[in-house]
Amino acid sequence: MRRNKRNIYFLLLSGFVLFNSACAQNPPFTGKAYVAEEKLVEQNTILLNNEKSLVPLQNLDGVKIASIHFSSANYTAFDSLLNKYTKVDAFNGNDYMGAKPLEMLTQDTKFYNTLIIQLTDAEVNNAQIIAFITNSQKMKNVIVSFIGNSTSLVKLNEITAPIVWTSRGTPVAAQFSAQAIFGGVAITQKLTKTYSPKYTANYGFLTAKTRLQYTVPEDAGINADNLNAIDNIAREAIASKATPGCVVLVAKDGKVIFNKAYGYHTYANTIPNRITDIFDVASMTKISATTMELMQLYDAGKLNLDSTIGTYMPIARNTNKKTLTVRELLEHQAGLIPDISTFESIKPADHSTDSSAAYPTKVNDGYYVRKNYFEDVMLPAMLRSAVKTRGQYVYSDVGLLFLQQIAETITSIPLNIYVQQKLYVPLGMQTAGFLPLYHIPADRIPPTEDDRKDRKTLIDGYVHDPTAALMGGVAGHAGLFASANDIAILYQMTLNRGTYGGVQFVKPETIDLWTSRQSAVSRRGLGFDRWDPIADRHYPSRLASDQAYGHTGFTGTCVWVDPKYNLVYVFLSNRVHPNVGNKLGSLNIRPRIQDAVYEAIQKGM
Repeated sequence: MRRNKRNIYFLLLSGFVLFNSACAQNPPFTGKAYVAEEKLVEQNTILLNNEKSLVPLQNLDGVKIASIHFSSANYTAFDSLLNKYTKVDAFNGNDYMGAKPLEMLTQDTKFYNTLIIQLTDAEVNNAQIIAFITNSQKMKNVIVSFIGNSTSLVKLNEITAPIVWTSRGTPVAAQFSAQAIFGGVAITQKLTKTYSPKYTANYGFLTAKTRLQYTVPEDAGINADNLNAIDNIAREAIASKATPGCVVLVAKDGKVIFNKAYGYHTYANTIPNRITDIFDVASMTKISATTMELMQLYDAGKLNLDSTIGTYMPIARNTNKKTLTVRELLEHQAGLIPDISTFESIKPADHSTDSSAAYPTKVNDGYYVRKNYFEDVMLPAMLRSAVKTRGQYVYSDVGLLFLQQIAETITSIPLNIYVQQKLYVPLGMQTAGFLPLYHIPADRIPPTEDDRKDRKTLIDGYVHDPTAALMGGVAGHAGLFASANDIAILYQMTLNRGTYGGVQFVKPETIDLWTSRQSAVSRRGLGFDRWDPIADRHYPSRLASDQAYGHTGFTGTCVWVDPKYNLVYVFLSNRVHPNVGNKLGSLNIRPRIQDAVYEAIQKGM
């Protein structure tokens, strides 16, 4: 019984289906056995026909991928891994081998510019399937994952598309091949003997690891049992009603070794949390959207840290904001107030229950704000607000609102569109973005507060922060929604010093500068929160190193990157449901889970 429980635990732990349904209750590879098999697969995997360097796939912007399988026993695990990197639609090729002709598969995949085709020995001997591949490779990108015998290689001479080949027919081999296609694992071997005039000894292409790998804790030198404390702390949070549920993700050495969901969307226990759920990350928006864009603008020479609000915003030149610098805003040292008043200042004429040309800005279902409300009311309130204690640390959402205005003035692109186009889509982040209900089903988004005072509704799929809500859901300080996997991708990029998937998104020296301590009066970097040198605060956790940077979110979220340990830690929850409370903070749930990760790492050293 203990063995079965442990196997099921690994299925949950890795966040993907490790094995096909026929053997899911008793998978052959877990823990060290998984790592051993993975090593054998690595030594047995060869990349052929990659003269054009298609593998690993790089910038994912505009790439639409179909995965086609025929007799592969492990296609579920293969496709699940592909979908960790970007959206991939699965097609069963057997559906086109009977009543439907195989030519219909070409028709049904015409809008896909990349085909990933899984082959076994059975398909290699099927002339129709080989013809489908050779025809397709003339029109679009094709990648073949071939798991089969070496004697079949001679039958693949007509294929010019890249072939990821291994003779090991295990589930681990399928997972490895899928990850190799995206650079989650490196291909390190070449052919050791000659199989045909085309596939000769020493032929093959080597690749580098460029994206996250999905594996078991033992692959990063951690005993999975030493991570059990995470379960206990998460269950304590739920039992104490600190949050209805949460999702925890840990990436060590570029490998996702823990990704698990706990609890439910609400205390009604009707919708279980899933690792693919999308959470309102609140103030994590500050670094995950606004700061990311500003770093790119800084790299492009379009943003000067010591230029002023007045430089970029003429409307501020006759106000007390004109000399405040970008650097001061990023460090929360501009002397700005924490926030402007929101729903308490709104007038009856400012909002309507129906959408119209006069009331176009949607706050929630049944709540629309009048046209130009931000420009007429909120921006003037920002410009009129007091400037106090300039040079001292005062955490301010207003500063990030000004930074949003600066970024949008420089680019002429709204914040939400910029980060989607320049960061999230090319990184392969499938769920991250503002205004999630436009592209994500509501049942994948845990609700936040049941707001009986202002919005008079349960906030579900709309931003919790009131200022961001009145701005229509897009703000420099709040409004971003994302899954744990997407957050991990974004911050693996920063841990890689700006590179992910073979693409440089931010210069290494910019990452180093902005994530390091910049202030003489606080722990802050530029935009980023950091490790606190005041020891008894234990922030962000007791065992975090002095290199740690990240941010928390009011809704009960956090992300912390620790370069010393090559670590990304993500915690997502909706602790403000149904009402705002502080048990998640008073019980130290987030830092205790983070410390449990450090303790597991240290036990493995």
